[in-house]
Amino acid sequence: MSTAERTEPATAAELPEGYERRWWVLATMIVCLLMVIMGNTILNVALPTLQRELSATQGELQWAIDSYILVFAGLLFSWGVVGDRIGRRKVLLAGLTIFAIGSVLAAFSGSAIELIVWRALMGVGGAAVQPATLAVITNVFPPGERGRAIAVWAGAAGIAVAGGPLAGGLVLEHFWWGAVFLLGVPVAAVGVAGILLVVPESKDPAPGRLDVPGVLLSIAALGGLVYGIIRGGGGAGWTTPGVLGPLAGGAVLLALFIWWQRRTTHPALDITLFRNPAFSASAAALALNFFALQGATFYLVFYLQGVRGYSPLHSGAALIPTAIGMAVMAPASSRLAERLGAKLVVASGFLLVAISFAGIQLLDRTTPLWLLLAVLAVQGIGVGTVIAPATEAIMAVVPREKAGAGAAVNNSVRQVGGALGVAILGSVMATAYAARLGDAVDGLPAESRDQARESIVATLGAVERAQGGDAEVARSAAGVVGPARDALVGAMHLTALGTAGAALVATTVVLLWMPGHSRAS
Repeated sequence: MSTAERTEPATAAELPEGYERRWWVLATMIVCLLMVIMGNTILNVALPTLQRELSATQGELQWAIDSYILVFAGLLFSWGVVGDRIGRRKVLLAGLTIFAIGSVLAAFSGSAIELIVWRALMGVGGAAVQPATLAVITNVFPPGERGRAIAVWAGAAGIAVAGGPLAGGLVLEHFWWGAVFLLGVPVAAVGVAGILLVVPESKDPAPGRLDVPGVLLSIAALGGLVYGIIRGGGGAGWTTPGVLGPLAGGAVLLALFIWWQRRTTHPALDITLFRNPAFSASAAALALNFFALQGATFYLVFYLQGVRGYSPLHSGAALIPTAIGMAVMAPASSRLAERLGAKLVVASGFLLVAISFAGIQLLDRTTPLWLLLAVLAVQGIGVGTVIAPATEAIMAVVPREKAGAGAAVNNSVRQVGGALGVAILGSVMATAYAARLGDAVDGLPAESRDQARESIVATLGAVERAQGGDAEVARSAAGVVGPARDALVGAMHLTALGTAGAALVATTVVLLWMPGHSRAS
């Protein structure tokens, strides 16, 4: 089939509803996507500030991130199915409203626990918005233009990944920490206006009966798995009942969900899609991609602020090369996949990701800024090379009328991968830091030592508090700063090696199972 045949339907009647406004629709979906992703990543740069202002523990900080991810991942599939059934436009409007309300409540939290609760509410809204954006794009753009639109959508996600920390840094320079959450409110208002003006309603024309057992099983299974991952990464111990129970329960419920989808006459998800190599290999690729990206963002912020002494604004600005790399390569990788095949392009992207994390071994307390920026640029280029072809491969397999469920699968694997990245890499980082810090923490007052072992931010906070006391105690505490920074660098090196290993595993998965030309297949 020629390019002209693919990009121009035979008759005007075959054009999707809203086709004439498709680029305005895409712009509106990008605004909605930016709100959700920036609402999540904006918190990363504020973590050290939250630890000081709310007296949050390392575990509470991780839950401030993961409560959003837990609810988001647990409800993604359900919201996708609901959107297919009642209309994606309605789901988008509901999701934006819930997200905005949660953002306002989070901004005025009085404790770390309150923040965790309102972040979970933001996750409810985000889970409605993100899959609906991709489903709307899939329905408005015909197959010949869909790849380009998805590539632009994926590139915008890259901008949001680093745009969140940068915007958060700017806000923290001038306002109190809660203001970082208020940024999403005007963006949500713009998104609502765009949806009302240009986005057509779309849904499954023959939805059949709602698979209530399937939807409930998906929520319980995803929730159990992500909760277990978060608990294990939070220091509870991967072999404890509190971790093994949710993990095992989630796995059993997932198996039950698969069994039910095979048995029922009206499944929420056609699981035979996973027999398609383009679908299953692309899903695995996205999960591993976001494992690396979100895990790395989590520990890089502590390196930038704790070791290099950057302000929140400067640490957010340091992540700009990652965003630029993703924004440039996402559209370019879609075109490359058309010419060279998705297998080669995605595998090359993962090799670049592995190289970037190997490059983190070159970073220490005095590394030149240009080298840091170069490493992060390579990381962004690699991640951006993976996202668009893998996403397009998934959505090309899913029927248009089930686009919501397909987009939910796409986003679910991303979120589970991201949760694993934060949990596992965060756990490795914390354990390695405490081990490398060792006896150096004895220079602090006895009552501060246990908490100081949790992270470099906690260590530096304990040092700062000791400066206001006895002169000898202050001198002893000041001597902890150097070893703490060295310990963080060593822990980051170890964690980055694990991330590079995950990227190499992903490369192998892609080379073995992803088809060479996803569009042709």
